[in-house]
Amino acid sequence: MKDALLALLAKEPAHGYELRGRLVAALGPAAAALNPGQVYVTLSRLEKAGLVRVEEVEQAGHPDKKVYELTAAGRERVTEWLEDRSWQKVAPVDFHLKLVAAVATRLADPIALVDGQRIELLRQLHELQEVARTQSPEDSGALLLEGAAMRLQADIRWLEVCERYWTEKEWT
Repeated sequence: MKDALLALLAKEPAHGYELRGRLVAALGPAAAALNPGQVYVTLSRLEKAGLVRVEEVEQAGHPDKKVYELTAAGRERVTEWLEDRSWQKVAPVDFHLKLVAAVATRLADPIALVDGQRIELLRQLHELQEVARTQSPEDSGALLLEGAAMRLQADIRWLEVCERYWTEKEWT
């Protein structure tokens, strides 16, 4: 979530409540698992890490609000995150957030991100298939390799759906 928050701040400075709203909008039903306080804890950690800075903004009739904006190091981290091709989770929530953030900030082309991710997953699948060819079908490790290959194939199919969505959607 930290990288998605940074990317959302790349578009414009924002209050924590606004950022949480953008995350909820991006995640849809999956946002139910998002603890409201988690955004503020993450923002505090990002500030301590020097990736964001905070400005107290006065509001007439209301308490001051904290507005967060990226530092140069934060912008660099967003760029690194958008270029990262690692794929750690079964449900690619982070990659979905990356696509939404790329569109919102116009810092990256979502189709290019999908293409890059697909190339990486195809590379991983090829490597896995090479290892699987050396395994005996009786070896229980072959079952694990088969499961990993099936997961990669499903992820690649999901990327095809993402590509269709972002190709058909007017985001530019």
